[in-house]
Amino acid sequence: MMMIEASAPRPRRTPALARLAVSLFAFSLASAAVAQVRIDEPWVRATVGGQQSSGAFMTLTSSADARLVAVRTPRAGVAEVHEMALENNVMRMRAVDGLALPAGKAVVLRPGGFHVMLLELKGPLNAGETVPLTLTVEHADGKREQVEVQAPVRPLTAGTGRGEKMHGH
Repeated sequence: MMMIEASAPRPRRTPALARLAVSLFAFSLASAAVAQVRIDEPWVRATVGGQQSSGAFMTLTSSADARLVAVRTPRAGVAEVHEMALENNVMRMRAVDGLALPAGKAVVLRPGGFHVMLLELKGPLNAGETVPLTLTVEHADGKREQVEVQAPVRPLTAGTGRGEKMHGH
């Protein structure tokens, strides 16, 4: 003899409620996978006629561990992340493959330290103009994010201790 057990009726889910639940779940996964990178006080140093390079400076703060791995701008043929470091009592500047952005820690790009080097400029950079920069940030999971920045051009003396000072740095 076969026994059949009766079970309580299942609550019926509405299609709208199911779609909402799936959407919220997908959104939570997407927001967990992509960290946000905040850019504060971006600026680029002005140039004089014929000058072929300049520096870009800013403060980057990532909500999760990440790395700044590339920069590009239509105003320069080449944009690289550079480091200035004292080696054998000589200040040397060199390109680096990437710059660590530890979660929650502000990483300052400034004259005399890490910075973005703009090479093969396509024209002068005049105080008051804006330079568009696209930063490529690689997250711990290997995914890359593009961060668009509008960096104002500051006078030649910016960040040198002469004339205009770097605000907050």
